[in-house]
Amino acid sequence: QSFFQRFLLWADALDPLLLLKSSNEIKRTRLLIQTNEKNLSEPIQNNQTKQAFLLSLSSVHPDTDKIIPVLFRPPAFMPITLPLVIVSSVQRQAKHSFFWQFVFHTYTTAFTLVNGNGTSKAEQYSLQQKQLLLGLGAISYSACVGALPLTFMNRYALKSSSMQLVVRRLLPAPLFGLTSAFTVAMVRSPEFDNGIEVMDRNGKVVGMSKKAGEKAVMETALSRAVLFGTTFFLPEVLMYFVQRARFVKNPRALGPVRMFVIMSVLAGMLPVSFSMFPQCGEITRADLEPEILSSTEETEFFYNRGI
Repeated sequence: QSFFQRFLLWADALDPLLLLKSSNEIKRTRLLIQTNEKNLSEPIQNNQTKQAFLLSLSSVHPDTDKIIPVLFRPPAFMPITLPLVIVSSVQRQAKHSFFWQFVFHTYTTAFTLVNGNGTSKAEQYSLQQKQLLLGLGAISYSACVGALPLTFMNRYALKSSSMQLVVRRLLPAPLFGLTSAFTVAMVRSPEFDNGIEVMDRNGKVVGMSKKAGEKAVMETALSRAVLFGTTFFLPEVLMYFVQRARFVKNPRALGPVRMFVIMSVLAGMLPVSFSMFPQCGEITRADLEPEILSSTEETEFFYNRGI
């Protein structure tokens, strides 16, 4: 699929109304897809099958075939992160900033863990324990880094307009982008430590690849950095022009306008972020480990990138 096709697909799959579907409805849609899987054009030509595919994409993990908990399904990502983004962007005290960024990174890290590749092979207990420790460390570190500029500014009483501009307007975008990518890389690091399953074009698993795991994690981290970097940067630019052009004459209305702008940017960037790279990633023969190549003559291989 092209980027535009993936964007349209995710725009439909991120519909919050899909969260209202019951487990029984989701299981029936999976059965419908399995019944029609031999006809590759069916999801496009048949509206019922298309809706079943969208529900499956938004509710079922492609590796484990298990139904994803409601709070961590893709359609729940925006309703939950939106208030956290808004609250995090208006904090003036370092302690409050640390708390809300800790909550923000806790949710996004849990979402990343639930929706990552599910084929990393290791002892289940040790893998979960390692991911939990890595995730907690990454969340704490990211929240500290995010609150550091406010701590520095308040401690040394740096109240100049230029310092206010840098700390409260310019720094949040790169910091949130980098820390969001960092938490993705840390919590999913077992995927490039242990490798993930790669398949041929017929869906047959040909081996475990650390290089495919590294590619999957890095692509997801980059897409998350773009998502939150843009979500924190673009509203600041737009609000600057709104205030300069005096489109909003009542100062009290700036708050609601700012919230609307943040919501609009996040709503637009979420399908863009999910669509930057195909969820079914592709890796060439030249990029795989020799031990995998010795068992097959295929030239193209596929894996679940995760989101």
